[in-house]
Amino acid sequence: MRFSKAIIPIALCILLLNLAEPAQKRKGRAAAPRKPIVVNAIDLEALKGLITQQREHPLLINFWATYCDPCREEFPDLVKIDRDYRPRSLEFITISLDDTTEIKTSVPKFLGTMKATMPAYLLDVSDPQVAIDLVDPRWQGSLPATFLYNEKGEMVFSKIGRVKPEELRAEIDKVIKQGEPK
Repeated sequence: MRFSKAIIPIALCILLLNLAEPAQKRKGRAAAPRKPIVVNAIDLEALKGLITQQREHPLLINFWATYCDPCREEFPDLVKIDRDYRPRSLEFITISLDDTTEIKTSVPKFLGTMKATMPAYLLDVSDPQVAIDLVDPRWQGSLPATFLYNEKGEMVFSKIGRVKPEELRAEIDKVIKQGEPK
């Protein structure tokens, strides 16, 4: 009887030590380094190609800038939308209207802080108004601006100013549902 009473606590100690060991090993591991955020320049022709091309999936484009308070405020919502809808075949890109000198400094720093993973571009044109008119002639260039295109390259939703996440999600759901095979 004494023997069995002594064995149980010893066995429990051994079991707990074996379970704790993997956790201790994990603790010492360094986190995998994040890939640096790369922001590419996009010119007028590339922007036109992005917007007008027929594609397999809907495309969401958000125009923003680091100096724009509403842009920075809505960005966490956009990152969540990207995470939720990328697996459902939504292509999402952001296009910064910051000065081109910010392509390697404040723009990637901000995107990294936001943990953004969607492709990011910086508009590189001599006259932004030409690009603005290309996207939507009714758009005056106010930021943020969000545009949703279907697979045919047709704009199906636009919002100038901070977008409400639930409104954008409803529009994305509609365009994804329309593109699904019947």
